Amino acid sequence: MDAKASVHQADLKPTRRPRLVKLLPSNIGGPLIGLALLVLVFSFSSEYFFSLRNGLNILDQVTVLGILAIGMTAVIVIGGIDLSVGSVLAFSMMMLGWLYQDQAVPLGLAIPIAIATGMLAGLVSGALITYAKLPPFIATLTMMSVARGLANILTEGRQIVGYPEWFTNLATVRHFGFLSATVGLLLILLAVAWVFLRFRAGGRNLYAIGGSPEVARLSGIKVRAITLWVYAISGALAGIAAVTMAARLDSSQPSAGLTLELDAIAAVVIGGASLSGGVGSVGGTLVGVLIIGVLRNGLNLLGVSPFIQQVVIGVVIALAVTIDTLRRRSSTAR
Repeated sequence: MDAKASVHQADLKPTRRPRLVKLLPSNIGGPLIGLALLVLVFSFSSEYFFSLRNGLNILDQVTVLGILAIGMTAVIVIGGIDLSVGSVLAFSMMMLGWLYQDQAVPLGLAIPIAIATGMLAGLVSGALITYAKLPPFIATLTMMSVARGLANILTEGRQIVGYPEWFTNLATVRHFGFLSATVGLLLILLAVAWVFLRFRAGGRNLYAIGGSPEVARLSGIKVRAITLWVYAISGALAGIAAVTMAARLDSSQPSAGLTLELDAIAAVVIGGASLSGGVGSVGGTLVGVLIIGVLRNGLNLLGVSPFIQQVVIGVVIALAVTIDTLRRRSSTAR
């Protein structure tokens, strides 16, 4: 064999990806670069941004959004959408306060009931989709309205203030000097979701359903049952986010969670998921959550109006969806 043939065969050998790269989704590179650029820009724009204290503040601020976005990732991976998570959060939050303050239920018992309330709301949404055959957009839009109404009915629109110190300490006390219990909970949930979606057969089933529900059904996957439980888990995570927010605010408010469902969808899409289903990752979602958190934090430090911040977030979402559309078109054309 001559030297030219040897070189040619060497070129044909597949390049081995580093082990760390293998653990990362292929579509996470763009969002990571975007996050790095944001950090760089705000570091030069504000002297207060690039500091340990501000970094910890960002983590505290994105905890609730991060928990919601985990459930939204699973929903979008199967090709669905959940517009109700913000309202379900408010309903679960008010259930927590109503049980504790008005019904004298011990907080240790009220917390799991509040989480179960969110899960029940998710089950109802899932049932409307799987059994009543409503489109996910309509089913979750219905639940969004119902849950927000119930959140106001429970206490006639008044907020509930005053939780025990041990409860609020979950969001305020930093263990080891940097980690609050609520941020620790988010990290645990992210790790569990990442392992499930990447390494478990159940996680692969979600991608199969998102790719083609009919093909997945013919392959023996229980599409209806899995879809039902994906929405139930999304609702349960909204309940967990409600408890986290109540600890952070030391109150329960029926207006809590407004537009959080849009932020959760944005985080998942910015992180590289496809609204058509079958594509998405927990790692990408985490990057998307951090992008939104860094954007909000940096713009606040620069004194930018909240209304302008909404415009900026909207532009970022539009860019993310556009990139997703172009990526899918290019992959189809190949």
